[in-house]
Amino acid sequence: MPDDLSVQIGLLAEESAASARTFLDTVTALAAGDAPDQSLAVGLLALSEILVMGARLGAMEDVVPDEQFEADTGPEPEVDPLRESLANLFDGLDEYADLVDPLTDPTLTTGSLSNDLAVISAALLHGLGHYEAGRPVEALWWWQFSYLSDWGERAAMALRVLQSLLAHLRLDADPDLVAEAEFDALHP
Repeated sequence: MPDDLSVQIGLLAEESAASARTFLDTVTALAAGDAPDQSLAVGLLALSEILVMGARLGAMEDVVPDEQFEADTGPEPEVDPLRESLANLFDGLDEYADLVDPLTDPTLTTGSLSNDLAVISAALLHGLGHYEAGRPVEALWWWQFSYLSDWGERAAMALRVLQSLLAHLRLDADPDLVAEAEFDALHP
């Protein structure tokens, strides 16, 4: 009979894998252009949800894999087509101002929404490779490590950029147009 800890690890791995799949499905649909008018809002929701998964793993004590060396998951997932499709989707909005590290190196640099989403996708796919191969602890270790070392920061920046874009779209609108739209909505 499995002990309590292995059951908890199994449940956490299952929930994390489901979150990873949902994010990947959503980003793939965005890249395919399934809902271009909703891409900013849907992207904001997807990033918020995957950050919850990452934060849960980041806040817990280090996951220690069963083996000293990471098992091979096969070839790295190909995310360049996804990155290119997302760059097309976010054309004119893709690049943003970023900091190298807000604590240790506040040098201004640039970031890219399409690259951020591709980096996050690659890390989640790598962890899913472990999970689907029956290595839930290895999957959790990978998602935790990569969240803290890379994709968590990329997801947080992309979330901030999408939130900022939505705020500009909704709050920087011409007041007369907004009043007309509100009137039309309330008086059909």
